[in-house]
Parts: sequence; structure tokens; C-alpha cells
Amino acid sequence: MSLLRQPILLLSRSDRLQDLVTRLPVTARMVAGYVAGTGTEDALAVAEELAGQGLGTSLDHLGEDTRDLARADANVAAYLDLLGRLPGRGLSRSTEVSVKLSAIGLALPDGPALALENARTICRAARNAGTTITVDMEDHTTTDATLSVLRELRKDFPETGAVLQAQLHRTEDDCRALAHEGSRVRLCKGAYAAPESLAWTDPHEVDRAFVRCLKTLMAGQGHPMVATHDPRLIEVALALAGRHSRSQDSYEFQMLYGVRPEAQRRLAEAGESVRVYVPYGAQWYAYLVRRMAERPRNLSLFITSLVSKR
Repeated sequence: MSLLRQPILLLSRSDRLQDLVTRLPVTARMVAGYVAGTGTEDALAVAEELAGQGLGTSLDHLGEDTRDLARADANVAAYLDLLGRLPGRGLSRSTEVSVKLSAIGLALPDGPALALENARTICRAARNAGTTITVDMEDHTTTDATLSVLRELRKDFPETGAVLQAQLHRTEDDCRALAHEGSRVRLCKGAYAAPESLAWTDPHEVDRAFVRCLKTLMAGQGHPMVATHDPRLIEVALALAGRHSRSQDSYEFQMLYGVRPEAQRRLAEAGESVRVYVPYGAQWYAYLVRRMAERPRNLSLFITSLVSKR
């Protein structure tokens, strides 16, 4: 599969193939189960539906790996449009946004400064709308830059959420640094490929690293956001929350839109806080293809979710 990664990534940038794939009726039906749609109204409609089921939402406007300033500006504008509509729809309490810094300029010249400026603009709009943003983590080459931008954002917007990937060797230290009062931290396994020198590559080692990181976050003073679909890790998270006498509103579970929706509802019905990560936007093709290329297990998760929604 590693030999296929670069060819698949090239396909993600093919406008011709995207046009062909997106015209297929079967593609539209399949993607609709995992991506809210292409526009702001599509995202809001899904957020309203999920709120009616007692589920929170984190909306991600797709547009990562942006190499064009005009597109980065358009991505910022899309977030401002979305955030401006939340109060009028009664979604401010249940809906936040997730932002990838590469979508708002990180990969452009003077990228960190540009991404920070744009992220501040989005944070300000989120606060005015009565909600928050979470800064997504991307591949390992951007970890330092992402955490640096996060630190600067939190000086003015301490409610800004962080994301850490358990697969990286460094993440246990990052968890200790971020497990302080008021710190919202999403812990996920990690969807991006990384070399063995920097990351655990065996799935069992990744699971063990996830548990170690989760122990640190649950023992800390912050707000852990447990991003996993793995039933075993969900049970571990519940046990750790009990061990540390955490109330159900002091942490939350996060899952992808369309993946194990019945499990999402069961947790919510049991009183747990559950937030669904919902991507939307015209760049869904590149988003899905990159996820398949970066890690074969993503393809396995996608296929499994097509077969079972439990």
C-alpha cells in the first residue's frame, strides 16, 4: 500500500478524474453518508438533524492543502459565513467548527503568520457566534507549526481546542503540556502516515499509546475530547472518567459523520456528551482520496462503516 500512496495522492489533485467520479450516481449516494454536502446550508441542515438527536457537531469546511491565496481567503470566508448563521438557527451551543491550518494559508509563503492571522479572524467570529473552534492536526511535518499557532491563539482565545495524534511518539509529552485547566484537547489515533522513527506503526502499539495519552488527559484539569470509534477504547475512556470522578460534561466523545451512528446515539442516550465531526464543501473528493492514500486502515474503516452502522 505504501507504494500506492503517491499515485493515489496525485489522483486527489486530478480535476478531470474528480469531475468523472462526482458525476457517478453511486458516488453521490455513497459520499452523502459521510460528507454533509457542498454548501453552508447543507452543513447547517445536518447540524440541526444531529442536534435533534442530542448530538453536538464539529463542522469542517473542506479545503486542506491549499496552495493558492485566493482559495485560502475563500475558505476563511466560508467559515465566517457558517459562523454568522449559527445563532439564527439556534445552533451556537451544539455546533463548533474544526479548522485545518493548511486550508487557511499554512502551506503558502509566510504560512504560519498568515494561518495565525486567518485563524484569529475565525476565532473572533466563533466567539461572537457563541461557539468555539478546534485547530485540526495534520501530517507530522506540520505538528510544531500547528501547536505554535495554537499557543498564540490561546493568548486571546483560550477556549480554542487542540488536536493530538496518539500514534506520534511525542504525543504523551504534548498531552502533559496541554492537560491544564480550560484546555480542550481532542485525542485521536492519527489518520496520517508517519515514519517509524516518529510514530507507532503497529495498530496494537497505537492503541496502547492512545490509552497512555488518555490516562494523562483524564487525570488532568482539561476537557478531553475522545475521538475514536473503537468500542474497547470507548470502554477504557468511560472507566478512566469514573476513576477520576469526572462528570459527563467534563469530557466528550467524538466520531465521524456516518461512522457508527447507532453507537453515537446510544452514548448520548446514556448521558454522555457526543460530538460528530462533519465535513462539508466542494473539496470532498480530494479529502476522501487523501484519507485513503495516507493510511490503508482508513479504507478499511470506510468499507466497514458501509456494511454496519452500529
